[in-house]
Amino acid sequence: MSTIQTVKVGIAEMEVVAAPAVIRTCGLGSCVGVVIYDSGKAVAGMAHVMLPHSSMARGGVVNAAKYADTAVEALCKLVIAAGGRKGMLKAKLAGGAQMFSFSSAGGDMMHIGARNVEEVKRQLERLHVPVVAEDVGGHSGRTIEFNPQTGVLSIRKASQEIKEI
Repeated sequence: MSTIQTVKVGIAEMEVVAAPAVIRTCGLGSCVGVVIYDSGKAVAGMAHVMLPHSSMARGGVVNAAKYADTAVEALCKLVIAAGGRKGMLKAKLAGGAQMFSFSSAGGDMMHIGARNVEEVKRQLERLHVPVVAEDVGGHSGRTIEFNPQTGVLSIRKASQEIKEI
């Protein structure tokens, strides 16, 4: 019996897999794990998005996977290049937690998780990719794994059962 290949996606990275492989990322706090997939072709991509806007980048080179405003479109292109069909793409999201409590003095800058989720959704809407399931917000970190064969996103939060969406 062969073991199923698991492709790991690091922070500010993106990868694409085809069944029977699965794709996983760990350590989603305020970061958002974005899965874009075509269930009919059993291909999926995952990005581990850290920040909402590439305007936050320091220096000249932008890592597209790091920012919601660049990662979503880049991930769509990768999934299509791997055999996904533009009109058939769907998305699932997890993460975007508020990991620390701040006084209101920090303002909006401190709500990075909510801002990440909002920007990912804005980009998906712009690209006409429907969000079919999500597990976002809260105060817990998450590890997620997506199976392009089944279309199931498994989510494990610290000290909780695994949830499937």
